[in-house]
Amino acid sequence: MNTIITIGRQFGSAGREIGEKVAEYFGIKYYDKELLTRAAKESGFCEEMIQNHDERPTNSFLYNLVMDTYSFGYNASSFVDMPISHKVFLAQFDTIKKIADEGPCVIVGRCADYALSEYKNCVHLFIYGNEDEKIKRVMEKYSLTEQKAKDMMNKKDKQRQSYYNYYSSKKWGRADSYDLCINSNVLGVEGTVRLIIQFVEDFEGKK
Repeated sequence: MNTIITIGRQFGSAGREIGEKVAEYFGIKYYDKELLTRAAKESGFCEEMIQNHDERPTNSFLYNLVMDTYSFGYNASSFVDMPISHKVFLAQFDTIKKIADEGPCVIVGRCADYALSEYKNCVHLFIYGNEDEKIKRVMEKYSLTEQKAKDMMNKKDKQRQSYYNYYSSKKWGRADSYDLCINSNVLGVEGTVRLIIQFVEDFEGKK
């Protein structure tokens, strides 16, 4: 097994759970929030700062400016310096490449497919779902009313989409941005996991 699997996902599609199960099956490492901890450690940013920018588009120039001034000491170059959100993105980008160089793994979200576009030993997946099923899952997971779950889902997906479309040259959730897109509601979590395992094993066999 030498394949790196990246997973983009809609909120509520069970992408995280599916990614964990695929990693477990192949006995390889799984990165989601873990990636943030490592990016923080390797870049010198505090973890909270990295979490604040995690898969969020850069939308507040003022916030970036204040954070820059706060982080790097006030000087004129703070104004022309790269915004903190870009620095955080690049720190994650570097970490994703380091992780990929260490061997096969599953990486969820964070433009990992774009960061690893030069790598030949990758399969890039996108997991989506039916709105009703996703809302139900979010309601159960976070103990929310239907409306709150729907609002949370829309907000998260908008953030992920803006982040991906801002930093990547591709379009989030569009079939031609990935090798395989799966509706996790059609086969359920276990069925989706089996489909991905089959896809990765066939990909390995082709090399």
